[in-house]
Amino acid sequence: MAFDITYPTPSPSPPTQDPSTHDPITVLASTRAVISATLTPATLIISTITGKITSIIYSVLPPSTFPAGTPYKDHSPHILLPGIVDAHVHLNEPGRTEWEGFYTGTQAAASGGVTTVIDMPLNAIPPTTTIEGFKEKIAAAQNQCWVDVGFYGGIIPGNIHELRPLVAAGVRGFKGFLIDSGVPEFAAVSSTDIAMVMEELAQEKTTLMFHAEMIPPINASVGDDVQCSLPPLAPIGPLNEYNTFLASRPSSFEEYAISEVLSLAHLAPKLPLHIVHLSAIESIPMLREARASGINITAETCFHYLSLTAEKIQHGDTRHKCCPPIRTQSNQDGLWDELLNEKESVIKTIVSDHSPCTPEMKLLPPALTDSKHGLPTPPSEGELMESKGVGDFFTAWGGVSSVGLGLPILWTSALENQRRISPVDIAKWCSENTAKQVGLDHCKGKLEVGMDGDICVFDDSTEWVVGEEGEGMLFKNKVTAYQGKRMRGCVKETWLRGQRIWQRGAGEGFDGRKAGGQLLLEPRI
Repeated sequence: MAFDITYPTPSPSPPTQDPSTHDPITVLASTRAVISATLTPATLIISTITGKITSIIYSVLPPSTFPAGTPYKDHSPHILLPGIVDAHVHLNEPGRTEWEGFYTGTQAAASGGVTTVIDMPLNAIPPTTTIEGFKEKIAAAQNQCWVDVGFYGGIIPGNIHELRPLVAAGVRGFKGFLIDSGVPEFAAVSSTDIAMVMEELAQEKTTLMFHAEMIPPINASVGDDVQCSLPPLAPIGPLNEYNTFLASRPSSFEEYAISEVLSLAHLAPKLPLHIVHLSAIESIPMLREARASGINITAETCFHYLSLTAEKIQHGDTRHKCCPPIRTQSNQDGLWDELLNEKESVIKTIVSDHSPCTPEMKLLPPALTDSKHGLPTPPSEGELMESKGVGDFFTAWGGVSSVGLGLPILWTSALENQRRISPVDIAKWCSENTAKQVGLDHCKGKLEVGMDGDICVFDDSTEWVVGEEGEGMLFKNKVTAYQGKRMRGCVKETWLRGQRIWQRGAGEGFDGRKAGGQLLLEPRI
């Protein structure tokens, strides 16, 4: 099936050894830059024609080194990081643009140093499960994106004939649910479906990803009963208490789903497999064992699992609802321990899983409803009882809004819990490895000669509060579990292919600019 969309990829420009070159350039420098997995002084020279990094000097050169009028900025002592590649974002357009959209979602991303997002195949209508649906999504994204945007395809029962055409059309990978997705147009897949998909994609340049939750068989025999995906367990306890919700989606759901995926991996031994938003540490040993046995599988976790804990979630505060759920402090400690594993962690990437909705869908108590970016206070028990459904963790939409907040979330959480991480770690988890996961490591994820000049300027010391004067909440609906939280570290500027697209403290940071992000539609190589 033909798909008439082309993606103009600039030819990599050869490195120049002469920093005083007269080609049109922009120069950024700092005493701290993440280059070749090292924090080092550096001067980066970027071609304004190709948008590529053409030269890196391992010192801070003065402006006089370059021709008069050359755009130059020394960002010392702030950190130059490769632009963040957020490989798990729901932008929801077309079809549910009241939840989010390409324009607002990518602006929020840019404000947090994110230069590339990969859009999930749901919750747009139509989902990206067919070529026709993909065409509609691409048409909706035109001229709206502030950062570069790639796309995932989806696997649902009955769309196997669409998968190879979607690969040829440029999707970066495929995602399927092993449990109800929450939207009717994106049905869960069975083990039989997964087996057919693996055989279909076995030789393709792509990645097969899973929302890994399934109810394990308890009384029923293993067999046909595990071929269908069941809803979560019925609640036992008050619906507005977070522990009731947490108990309904235990870690055994993730363990069983991952074991199902691993049991089928032999059908496509060369196909990269990936577990999205891993939350349960109980699944780590089986993933480690699978990798040791040669199965090509990786996992990601999310900023919210590394920073929020079940013990601190107030009754009715459904801003914290997501699936899989935010778990206990001890579970979070285990995720961090795995990330910091000096040998080789099975968790390769950290992503936002930005999954927004309208405020009404969160069923928030009045005290938590924010119409002017105000800072909320915890609800009283009386407020929770006033209206049926208010604060109901089971009825409220599940998803944590956080695109553009990832860097300060990660940095703040590590500092608060005395975890020893460095800017090099962040670049590996959030840029280098995420770019590799989606087949963009030839142009994204590192500050190297020949790579796109995508740069995040990170101030690791400034403190600020999410929501004060709207700061940190550029996504469409101003509802997030981080509202009112004090952060340490902020993004000062974001550069995309050598062009500054956002700066902190200048109105909303986009004054006088136009959305210039590209749609990343070239097939994976």
